[in-house]
Amino acid sequence: MAGKPHTIRMDGRDNVAIVANDGGLAAGTRLESGLVLLDRVPQGHKVALVDIAAGAPVLRYGVAIGYAAEPLAAGRWVHEKLLAMPAAASLEGLPMATAPRPPAEPLEGYTFEGYRNPDGSVGTRNLLAITQTVQCVAGVTAFAVQRIREELLPKYPNVDGVVALEHGYGCGVAIDAPDAKVPIRTVRNLSLNPNFGGEVMVVSLGCEKLQPQRLMPPGSIPVAVQGQSAELDVVCLQDEKHVGFQSMVESIVRQAEAHLVRLDARRRETVPASELVVGVQCGGSDAFSGVTANPAVGFCTDLLVRAGASVMFSEVTEVRDGIAQLTARAATPEVAEAMVREMAWYDAYLERGAVDRSANTTPGNKAGGLANIVEKAMGSIVKSGSSTISRVVAPGERLAGRGLAYCATPASDFICGTLQMAAGMNLHVFTTGRGTPYGLAAVPVIKVATRTDLARRWHDLMDLNAGTIADGTATIEDVGWELFRLMLEVASGRRQTWAERWKLHNALVLFNPAPVT
Repeated sequence: MAGKPHTIRMDGRDNVAIVANDGGLAAGTRLESGLVLLDRVPQGHKVALVDIAAGAPVLRYGVAIGYAAEPLAAGRWVHEKLLAMPAAASLEGLPMATAPRPPAEPLEGYTFEGYRNPDGSVGTRNLLAITQTVQCVAGVTAFAVQRIREELLPKYPNVDGVVALEHGYGCGVAIDAPDAKVPIRTVRNLSLNPNFGGEVMVVSLGCEKLQPQRLMPPGSIPVAVQGQSAELDVVCLQDEKHVGFQSMVESIVRQAEAHLVRLDARRRETVPASELVVGVQCGGSDAFSGVTANPAVGFCTDLLVRAGASVMFSEVTEVRDGIAQLTARAATPEVAEAMVREMAWYDAYLERGAVDRSANTTPGNKAGGLANIVEKAMGSIVKSGSSTISRVVAPGERLAGRGLAYCATPASDFICGTLQMAAGMNLHVFTTGRGTPYGLAAVPVIKVATRTDLARRWHDLMDLNAGTIADGTATIEDVGWELFRLMLEVASGRRQTWAERWKLHNALVLFNPAPVT
């Protein structure tokens, strides 16, 4: 935004506002209120609206995002070096399921074209996934995947592609440690993502700690999901039958074709919007994230819940400072207690590493106007909308049931996306203010820009511009509805995201809190 000075104040109690103008505002600029800036204030950064005494709270979103480290005169640039961060909110004495929202009016009549799976889930893409038990097999599998793409996929035009579920786990790890269950169940549930049509194929080395039978024990894959057989389809590279590299590759390619035949017989069919399982996330956040993109996603989240869909929000450290808001919105005290339990576990995890939640905020976040994790969390949490939180998903677990769920994950974009994918998401929404080319090979990622300048410069990477909200040309509701309709188009395969077009795929990164040996 250029032109006359424009600032955004989020709450009537706030004593700071952010500068919305592209390029920021120069010292001496007179705001519409008559306030004159004492410093140059970059875009997205805060300006003191009144004199703030040393030690007094600096309020944004109506909450104290910090305390003034020195007297701050009205018109001064307020940045992270001038703020002392508040202590983490206590996990004791929280409001537990005290304000769940009454069910909103159902949103009916919205559909998309998806792939129904034998286990009852619905995919938005029709992909063959090849699971790997250990990083050691990644090179051989990648070679085989390239051959499958070149030689087999042209024969099976109804299959969207083949994906190797490569990861860094499987050996050299404390496989029996209590927390090892997290990466193991993550790999297992990644293999069962709805976009893979129930076809499970595994490539193993043979000597790894994560043996195929441990990864996929009997009963973990329903017969209906496995296709024509309940027996796990495993290619073991150390089998004596393999003589040379090409023998291994041929075995993978041969086994893959059996799965491709079944996948190719599938067709899209009209399904209700309630079959969407959406993961919402933010990365490369700035001060506009909590003003434009995340509120629009939150509005869309409420639309999805009204339509009967499932939505997951995540990132422990980026909602930790709003825990009281979350526990109050829980459907039951048990759901609230589960959230507290996940937060407490993560607090202890960070403490073991001699850090706290403040380790989250990046240099880019700060350059974009976010002073600390408290301010970042207040803008992040609004992605969850206002619906009742119906359940909590622990790291690596699969989501069961519909509605709004809290999926406990680290804030790392790659780990969060991996865990949401393991939980069963078939569509991903990712907001960004600083910009990121993030994408997933297995799940379409819709990227939402927080600023018009970013959407303009990254015109072939951003799928939706929420900066129009700050520009005053659209409302949060307008962009929320635009996102909702875009999601149905992408889920139906009628529109590709930019990440899909360019084949921008980030690695799957497992969360492994257990020791590495």
